[in-house]
Amino acid sequence: MSAATDVSTTRSAAEFWFDPLCPWAWMTSRWMMEVEKVRPVDVTWSVMSLSVLNEGRDLPEEYRAMMDKGWGPVRVVMAARKFHGEEVTKPLYDAMGTRIHLGGEKDFAKVIVPALEEVGLPVELAEYADKDDFDAELRASHQRAIDLVGDDVGTPVVAVNGEAFFGPVVTPAPKGEAAGRLWDGCVLVAGTPGFYELKRSRTVGPIFE
Repeated sequence: MSAATDVSTTRSAAEFWFDPLCPWAWMTSRWMMEVEKVRPVDVTWSVMSLSVLNEGRDLPEEYRAMMDKGWGPVRVVMAARKFHGEEVTKPLYDAMGTRIHLGGEKDFAKVIVPALEEVGLPVELAEYADKDDFDAELRASHQRAIDLVGDDVGTPVVAVNGEAFFGPVVTPAPKGEAAGRLWDGCVLVAGTPGFYELKRSRTVGPIFE
């Protein structure tokens, strides 16, 4: 069976791991939404954390400060999932990401309450930004992604039918059939035994639309 026939016509189950603060995960998530329109794929949205990933690492002061602030949004997403179900994950991510990446809000604490209000969730969930009540679940979700792709990558991670890859890192996010073709290629290389990396240097930053 050809890769194009398999990927394009057979319904697949995919899992997408994100951190709300990552601009490249945001770009890839917009692509994944396009893929859902043109390919038979059911996507589960899950959390990983750059703050967890970078624990104990020697980081520049500015980046370390961002990692310290990065706990808030992912903790609130985990709390929302716990109390209100998995289905709130993607809408809450969208609401947070729109404010962070399109709105340019760098104080992550300021996006939490408006995002909760937008999706109809109790604003009291914002209190979990400073609590570690669900850090065990957060770390477990993060580790599931890392176990699939290794610890030398970041967000996003996408798994489909048991095969996973970091990325794709792309800007702007492809739309329509272009998004579908990129999906076909990603699934093909991810499912090729012994394939590990295809990369070139980025020359532009995220192009938000």
